[in-house]
Amino acid sequence: MSEMTLENKRPFGFYVCCIAFLFERMAYYAAKYLIFVFVAATVVTGGLGLTKVEAALIQSNLVAFTYLAPVIGGFICDRYIGARYCIPVGLLLMAGGYIMGGTATNVVAMYIMVTLVAIGTGLFKGNVSAINGSLFKDESQLDSAFSVQYSFVNVGAFIGTTAVGILVASTFAHGGVQGFRPAFKLCGIICVIDAIWFLFGMKFLGDAGKKPFKAGKHIEKKAETEVKPLTRVERRKVFAIILVSIFSIVFWIFWYLTYLAVYDYGGQFVNMNVGGFAVPLSWFDSLNSFVCIALGPVLAVLWFKLSKRPQGDISLFKKLAMGLSFLGLAFLMLVGAELSRGVGASAASKASIVWIIAFGALLSMGEMLFSPLGNSFVTKYAPNKMYSVLMGVWIFATFIAGKSYGYLYAFASKFPIMQAYIVIPVILFICGALLFLFDKKLVRLLEDEDPDKKASADVSA
Repeated sequence: MSEMTLENKRPFGFYVCCIAFLFERMAYYAAKYLIFVFVAATVVTGGLGLTKVEAALIQSNLVAFTYLAPVIGGFICDRYIGARYCIPVGLLLMAGGYIMGGTATNVVAMYIMVTLVAIGTGLFKGNVSAINGSLFKDESQLDSAFSVQYSFVNVGAFIGTTAVGILVASTFAHGGVQGFRPAFKLCGIICVIDAIWFLFGMKFLGDAGKKPFKAGKHIEKKAETEVKPLTRVERRKVFAIILVSIFSIVFWIFWYLTYLAVYDYGGQFVNMNVGGFAVPLSWFDSLNSFVCIALGPVLAVLWFKLSKRPQGDISLFKKLAMGLSFLGLAFLMLVGAELSRGVGASAASKASIVWIIAFGALLSMGEMLFSPLGNSFVTKYAPNKMYSVLMGVWIFATFIAGKSYGYLYAFASKFPIMQAYIVIPVILFICGALLFLFDKKLVRLLEDEDPDKKASADVSA
């Protein structure tokens, strides 16, 4: 029988979930930008007229709690409710939150918006990935599939971050009043449309997400519904997922730090003019999304082909090590930029924009080797009874990083540029090296047979 193509092997339900993610991220990233500019803008221009500090606080709480809530949403779908029923409810809660933002007149209303969006995200985010992973009976496809899903996520982020500025300043603007409020309401409408899309697409999901995941992770694959204590093998797998999540915290702390670094350093010491055009530093977000979109299908094909080799794919731990290393290389681009313009020179001496472009490209390559593969990892190895919770734990690692990187930036800012941006990649390279060195031992944690029993059997033989 001829081998089916990679595309044919992905069920249509996979694309239902990917498109749902695309629309949700489009609304989320647009709203994330809107919160900061809306809260800090003057009342005359259509804003709330508060300070940038208050705006930043509200925005940071949105980011942090939308990464915390999926742990709770995951617990609900592991034990009590099928994930597919939580997802449209989550989207409608997000829609209500964004519409609240469009009618807000004070800080209390904005925090109600943050609460609704956080709860909605908790019911949506981890559970969409959990359903998508459960659609594949052949787990060798998961690294490839989640790389494609990540491209869809970044298409949404790219559209959200590039379109919202135009809508606010021109399409929805009236005279001197900026179009913040209509833009918030548009985010709500996008989530309502997304909920309708997902409800329509449920018929393409088979049995995935109909029951709590304790009843079985994969379609057409049943398990006992009684919640029993974890076996020794399952405990080792849970430990491996938590260990990888710790490395995820390290990755995302420095990943978030890159944005503060590039906005700070680039604004002062990089020549952002190209052919007489001043390139906005905000386009750094778009560069990140564009590279992730482009790399998604490429890495999907690569992981799929590697999985078909006689020796199989390279381990997830090695892939994560490469992701950490690429992030370290990104920071070295700032070191290169500083060397090119003269270490410690005044702001009159500028580095080339090429350094920032290389910085963004390497950062995005590291992200694509790290982030989507975590979803694949959890799908492959999480026990059924903790499937969505552990998917949430992977996301929760980002919450910890999001709450921590600001403090790290404040600390790093006390040191000279060269010192800070050399120490950071060294830390990342060490973490990557540890994953490479202990790869075989870490892989043994994931074996279905207890290593101690296997060793005893080998000795007896």
